[in-house]
Amino acid sequence: MRRALSDFLVLPAALFMLSATFAFADFNTPTLERIRETGKIRIGYGVTAPFSFTAPNGEVVGYSIDLCRQVAEKLKTRLKLEAIDIEFVPRTPSNRIQLLNDGTIDIECNASTNTVERRKSANFAISHFYSATRYVSLAKNHLETVADLKGRSVSVALGTVNVSDINEINRAQKLNISVVPMDSLQAAFDLVTDGRVSAFAMDEVLLSTMIAQSKNPADYQVSTEKVTGSQPFGFMMRLNDTEFTAAVNDALAEIYKSPDMAELYKRWFESPIPGKGITLNVPMSEALKATLANPAPIQ
Repeated sequence: MRRALSDFLVLPAALFMLSATFAFADFNTPTLERIRETGKIRIGYGVTAPFSFTAPNGEVVGYSIDLCRQVAEKLKTRLKLEAIDIEFVPRTPSNRIQLLNDGTIDIECNASTNTVERRKSANFAISHFYSATRYVSLAKNHLETVADLKGRSVSVALGTVNVSDINEINRAQKLNISVVPMDSLQAAFDLVTDGRVSAFAMDEVLLSTMIAQSKNPADYQVSTEKVTGSQPFGFMMRLNDTEFTAAVNDALAEIYKSPDMAELYKRWFESPIPGKGITLNVPMSEALKATLANPAPIQ
């Protein structure tokens, strides 16, 4: 009986070790090689229209998603695959780098700000958008400048560069701001709506989207003064995943130089967003025009 019980316990342990070995092997296989072997790429997406979000019909869509679908097609050609499957994996600002590091996703296709600090944790593709950080507040409070935040509370979303943006300007200008971190962009925005904080700091393009989707857009005001200058957005990949990053950048360089790129941009930033009923009317920035004309990664 004692031996039978020990055998019973050893079997699941052996199965666990076997499954862990396969998972470890999969994670340590170079990304391009694994895509060639499996015919599948795993893409992380968010809830941040117009970059990546889920449409009413359940389809994952957006500006970033359109670009990454085209990247996947070019990888299919590069790897001589008959087909390539895309597995969409939801991610949040706070877990996106973890999902890259543990192999859950191969590439994050959303709107991650490319900073020197971030590049210590992930590889970045050639930039696909540029945006400054501003803050949103209730219009009735008439907050417009960074100085107007002195002694007030400001919400930020965990895992975003806006946390450090606000902390840095708080220290530099001695504003005595109370920084309130939240788990999601929507939760941070809702604190402004409820009057629990004075402002929410975020990328200006995403603030425009959130205000437009709110019940009463006229209740809000975006700061006239920027918290930071324009910063590049890029798709993130695993740190030191050099071969895959190069392949993605090669694909993006082709896409950016295509005559269809201008129309793709207009579809998401100058036309009604599918399933949202809003139009952002954000013309292409000079910085993005320059990147599309001469696509190259930020070193």
